Amino acid sequence: MSRFHLAQINVARALAPLDDPQLAGFVARLDAINELADRSPGFVWRLQSDSGNATDIQVSADPQFIVNMSVWQDLEALFAYVYRSDHLQVMAQRRQWFEKPAGAFMALWWVPAGTVPDAAEGMRRLALLDRNGPTAEAFTFKAPYDAAGQTIDRSALVRSVEPCA
Repeated sequence: MSRFHLAQINVARALAPLDDPQLAGFVARLDAINELADRSPGFVWRLQSDSGNATDIQVSADPQFIVNMSVWQDLEALFAYVYRSDHLQVMAQRRQWFEKPAGAFMALWWVPAGTVPDAAEGMRRLALLDRNGPTAEAFTFKAPYDAAGQTIDRSALVRSVEPCA
């Protein structure tokens, strides 16, 4: 078992309030996508309120700014969930529901196994990525780092991931 897990945050600004018909497609898929994450190989934890998701957790004064965070056993498990599961269909539709981000909207970083980061930590990692570009402290799938702080060949990551349900 690894001594580190991979944390991720992604944020977005909705084009309308979540109860607006424009976001109905996103809201309709939210529970299923969260359940898919929960049962995906390598899933450890995700940020959620009593509602079962994180859409009502405020990290900004803007009520249309939403946050999503999770922790995974490793980079391969998260990559498989994001790009090799039904999650990809939702991502392909994101411009129907969310503004195109001006800066970093997703950051990855390693945490000691058993650590649950909070939203403030995630926002700090996004700011680091925005300010410094990918580093071992905050990186992306396009420029990944391992838990020892060494860069990873992204093509090896893509090849290593088998399709999942």
